[in-house]
Amino acid sequence: MTRNGRVWLSVFFWAFVVYLFVPLLLMILMGFKDSKFIGFPIRSWTLDWYLGVFDNGEVIATFGYSLWIAVASTLISILMGTWLALLLSGRRFVGRFAVYALTLLPALVPGIISAIAFRIYARQIGIEPGMGAIIWAHAVHNVPFVALVVMARLSTLPKSLGEAARDLGADPLVTFMRVTLPYLKPAIIGASIFCLLLSFDDFVRSFFLGSYEPTLPVLIFAKLRSGMSPEINAISTVALILTAVLGVWAERSSRRMNREN
Repeated sequence: MTRNGRVWLSVFFWAFVVYLFVPLLLMILMGFKDSKFIGFPIRSWTLDWYLGVFDNGEVIATFGYSLWIAVASTLISILMGTWLALLLSGRRFVGRFAVYALTLLPALVPGIISAIAFRIYARQIGIEPGMGAIIWAHAVHNVPFVALVVMARLSTLPKSLGEAARDLGADPLVTFMRVTLPYLKPAIIGASIFCLLLSFDDFVRSFFLGSYEPTLPVLIFAKLRSGMSPEINAISTVALILTAVLGVWAERSSRRMNREN
């Protein structure tokens, strides 16, 4: 690459960084404004909005509710997605392409259409709006991402490892538990964090399938209906920090496990 090409590439990179992070920085700063309305200039600063997030029982309960939904839906997604990845990465069978297409379908359907379809189907089978319906919808939506990540990891698994285990007398279950599953662990952890973040931030499905107890995105939306305020910025910043910490931890864990393997 020429020197001018590297310069232009650097310019585009830093322009993207500015485009991505300046709005986030402004959101964080607005949470420190000593006023009920957001906007510049900030003439006085306060920590009250951020401290109020941790003193607000409704917000804390909503955080816990959203986190519980995210964990439950992630566990279901990991089980189903890993099983489908193993099925699709194994021997060829009739209808394999159809199974693969159906596995990816929930990730391809637009969110609003998916949410409406889930709401209609939930009524038909008698599932009441609430936590169970949200967990079900989030899990179905997240399965394709787990399957793709695990399949990518499986494609790099040396066949000699499984063959060596079978030569030593291991049956398929022992081979999976002692060889395949440890090898898949970095991919499973990475997919788990990705599903946690997707579920935690999902608004459309939570809005259509929720009941009177809102998830965090739905609560923020409800507060937005009365206008923007530093309180919303503070809540959003706390949620941003939590998701960033989870993402960094997942990335470091995956790297460490890849080095160990």
